[in-house]
Amino acid sequence: MRSTPSEPGTTGTTGTPSEPGTTRTAGPPSAPATAHTPGAPAPAAAPRTGRLYGVGLGPGDPELMTLRAARAIAEADVVAYHCARHGRSIARSIAAPHLRPEHIEERLMYPVTVETTDHPGGYRGALDDFYEEAAARLAAHLDAGRTVAVLAEGDPFFYGSYQHMHKRLAHRYPTEVIPGVTSVSAAAARLGTPLCEAEEVLTVIPGTLPEEELAARLAATDSAVVMKLGRTFPAVRAALETSGRLAEARYVERATMPGERTGPLADVDPGSVPYFSVAVVPSRIATPRPPAARGEVAVVGTGPAGPLWLTPETRRALADADELVGYTTYLDRVPVRPGQTRHGSDNRVESERAEFALDLARRGRRVAVVSGGDPGVFAMATAVLEAASQDAYRDVPVRVLPGVTAANAAAARAGAPLGHDYAVVSLSDRLKPWEVIAERLRAAAAADLVLALYNPGSRSRTWQVGKARELLLEHRAPDTPVVLGRDVGGPEESVRIVRLGELDPALVDMRTILLVGSSQTRAVRRGDGGEEIVWTPRRYPE
Repeated sequence: MRSTPSEPGTTGTTGTPSEPGTTRTAGPPSAPATAHTPGAPAPAAAPRTGRLYGVGLGPGDPELMTLRAARAIAEADVVAYHCARHGRSIARSIAAPHLRPEHIEERLMYPVTVETTDHPGGYRGALDDFYEEAAARLAAHLDAGRTVAVLAEGDPFFYGSYQHMHKRLAHRYPTEVIPGVTSVSAAAARLGTPLCEAEEVLTVIPGTLPEEELAARLAATDSAVVMKLGRTFPAVRAALETSGRLAEARYVERATMPGERTGPLADVDPGSVPYFSVAVVPSRIATPRPPAARGEVAVVGTGPAGPLWLTPETRRALADADELVGYTTYLDRVPVRPGQTRHGSDNRVESERAEFALDLARRGRRVAVVSGGDPGVFAMATAVLEAASQDAYRDVPVRVLPGVTAANAAAARAGAPLGHDYAVVSLSDRLKPWEVIAERLRAAAAADLVLALYNPGSRSRTWQVGKARELLLEHRAPDTPVVLGRDVGGPEESVRIVRLGELDPALVDMRTILLVGSSQTRAVRRGDGGEEIVWTPRRYPE
C-alpha cells in the first residue's frame, strides 16, 4: 500500500471487480456551503468525519445479501475487506456486483493464517499488530470524511473479522452494523433440517476448542453447530463420536456458494475439509433418531438440586432416553422432552423400580433411571445392579453415571470440612439395624474421621440424631463444628454451623445432611462479623 504524503490513507488497492489491485487517489469531499453575515468572519468549518459500516454479506450467494447491505456499499467511498496472503477475498467476491470503479478498495491482508510466526508476541501478537495497523488505515479515511464499508461474510458480529475494527473505531466515528444471514442459518437451509424446535437449545461451538471441551459441550446440548473446521475436523469428529452425536451429525461445506457439499459427517474425508465448513447436529424433535438396536439402562445422578448440578454426561443420557424412571421428586428436576415417557413412583419401591426399568430396556428401550445426588451413594445404582445380576436381566447393558453428592454440595457451601479423611454413614435403620449403625459411628469417631451423616431423620424416625450425638460426644469435644446442610442448591437452601454439644435434633429432617468435624476441623469467622467457614486441614499432627 502507498499513500501520498499530503493525504495519508487516501490511497488503497482499488479497481473494478475484474481488476483488483489497481490504485487511485481520492481527496476529501468538499465541505458543504454555509451562510454567514456579510462582513463578519466566516465561521470555522466543523470537523466532518466519515461513517463506518460493518456490512454483513450473508453466507456466499450474492442474492442473499440484504437490501441495506447493498445500499451501504453503494453509499461508501471506501470498501475494505480481509483476505489471506494469497490476496483473494470471499467477501469481495460476494460484494463484487455492487462495487464501482470509483470505489477506493482497502485490502486488509492477514500477516499469518496459521499459528506459526516469528513475531515476538506470537500468533496473537502478530494479529493484534495487524488489527491496529488496519484500523489506522481505515481511520485515515474516516478522518478525511470518507464513508468506509467493511465487508464481512455472514454476519459482522458472528465470528467476523469486522469485530476487530469495530472495537477500535466505533467509539470514535458514527457507526452502523448491518446484520447478515449467518452460515449457521444457511447450513440448516441447505440441509433442509430444522436446527431447534420448542424448548430445544442450540449451541454454536468453535471447532478450535480442545477435544474434551468439544465433547462436553456437544453432550450437554440438544442441537449444535460446530464452526471453523478445516484442520480441526479430526478433533471435532472424535468429539462427536465421544459424545454419542456422530450418527446425527451432518456436514456442510461452502453453503450457498459454488462447490457446496453436504452429507453425513461420518462419511467425510478429513483431508478434504476446508475452513469454510460446519458440522450440524440438528433438532432431535424434527429429526428423531431411529429405534435403538439394543436397549440399555443408564442410572444417572442429578446432584442435590436442579439443572445447575447436572454433568454434561448426565445431560446427554437424559436427552437420549426414551423412558425416564424414578422417584417423582427427582423426575421433576429433569426437563420435559417431546417423545419421552416418564414413570414416576414412590421413594420406597426401589427394587420394583429397578426391575421395571430393566424390563423396558429388555424390550429395546433406552432407559434413564433418575436418582438424586450420586446414584451410587445410598441411591438407585445398587438397586438396579442387584436386579441386573438376576439371570433374567444379565444381558441388559447398565451404565452408572456419577453426580454431585449431597455431602460434597453441603461441604462446598460451608467451606472444606471434607478436606481430609472422612466416612459416610446413613442413619436410616430401615435397611440395617441400629446396632450396626452405632458400631460404625463409634469406629469412625474413634478413628477421628470427619463424618457425613445421610438420612438423619424423618417423620417416623426422630430419635436417631440425638442418639448419634451422644455416641459421638464420647469421642469428640462439645465444640466440634457440625454443618447442617438442608436442600442445598434448592429454593429452601439452609446451611448452618453449630457445635456438636448444642446440636438440636429438631433442626434436622430427611432433607438435611450432617457433616461432623474431626478433632482437627476448624470453624473460623473471617473478617469483621463475616460468615463462619469450616475446614479440615490436610496435615494431621504427628
